[in-house]
Amino acid sequence: MRDYQKLEVWKKAHLLTVHTYKVIVPEFPSHEKYDLCSQVKRAAYSVPLNIVEGAGRRTEKDFAHFLDNALGSVQELEYTCFLAKDLEYLDESKYEEMCKKAGEVKAMLIGLIKHLRP
Repeated sequence: MRDYQKLEVWKKAHLLTVHTYKVIVPEFPSHEKYDLCSQVKRAAYSVPLNIVEGAGRRTEKDFAHFLDNALGSVQELEYTCFLAKDLEYLDESKYEEMCKKAGEVKAMLIGLIKHLRP
């Protein structure tokens, strides 16, 4: 079992989630509270949650599986923010900032997955 709090990828994923809640979510209109806004939040917190769950698994294969799920959630977060930008809920600069942070997490996840799957 790994200590997820020592994993740099978990730290970045946690910061991405906090950024989503503090910067992205407040930009959404109130009529999206239970729709797109909810989906953005679920995608965001799914990333560190999958890392945490995978870190608690015994085998590297199982850990890599949960990292794959986290990677999918980052991509879901990117798309939901892209949609929000096109719907004019997010301005371009906030969208680009989100993409930069998401890209860093994706790169770290991919690197760790490659390390676990020789």
